[in-house]
Amino acid sequence: MNSMKNRIDNLDGRRALVTGGTSGIGLGICQRLHALGVHVIANSHEAPDEPLPNLHAGDICGRSIDFVQADMSDRAKIEGAVLEIEQKFGPIDILVNNVGVQHVAPITEFPPEAWQQILDINLSSAFHLTKLTLPHMKAQKWGRIINVASAHGLVASSYKSAYVVAKHGLLGLTKVTALEHAQDGITCNAICPGYVWTPLVEHQLEDQCKVHGLSRQDVIENIMLQPQPTKRFVEVEEIAELAAFLCGDLAKSITGASLAVDGGWTAK
Repeated sequence: MNSMKNRIDNLDGRRALVTGGTSGIGLGICQRLHALGVHVIANSHEAPDEPLPNLHAGDICGRSIDFVQADMSDRAKIEGAVLEIEQKFGPIDILVNNVGVQHVAPITEFPPEAWQQILDINLSSAFHLTKLTLPHMKAQKWGRIINVASAHGLVASSYKSAYVVAKHGLLGLTKVTALEHAQDGITCNAICPGYVWTPLVEHQLEDQCKVHGLSRQDVIENIMLQPQPTKRFVEVEEIAELAAFLCGDLAKSITGASLAVDGGWTAK
């Protein structure tokens, strides 16, 4: 048992960047990796005085979770954030592409600016960060890239054209990255959650109410949880635990995978 534990908890001193890391799934992943001794750097477009108290509340290992501010829709700012991290803390060993935004509307009414923003943040940021962090991972013959996709990377839903396209694209990027670096000690996998109760989903709930003309409770029961056979929201901790496992040695042969954590949604 101790031998297995050591193979899982072998991440002490590794550096991880988690985008969208100050709330929801990203925050959960930050806290779980931090508990394993990883030096975690959380990213958000928000100023640090709001999210940092939440991150520091669970401070252990004699080190706080650090923060870098950057707008993930802007390639220049992405490049600047990676440079800042490398100069302050050192190169990135673990990359978690988690940041995401959503907009709900029929294609005929979908704002072009919302389409572009979703593709930039949910998909293009993952490409830019992967490209920037791979050289160090390849040089040291070790790296972990985790793309937080969605059940909507595997199946589609109405009124979410940009989100579905971005998440399908993220799965494609995951597979290509895994194939190109299969012999470099680098793994790249995608986690595909069903509905997790996060600020993003809570905001989406209001949009769904407007689009469908339903109450909050009706949207939860008949839209959000309808496709999940378990009829419950996935917990943030479930996603964080899987992300931590994928970083460990026991997951070194898992690469290019799209792992559904969706209460059975995509099993149908």
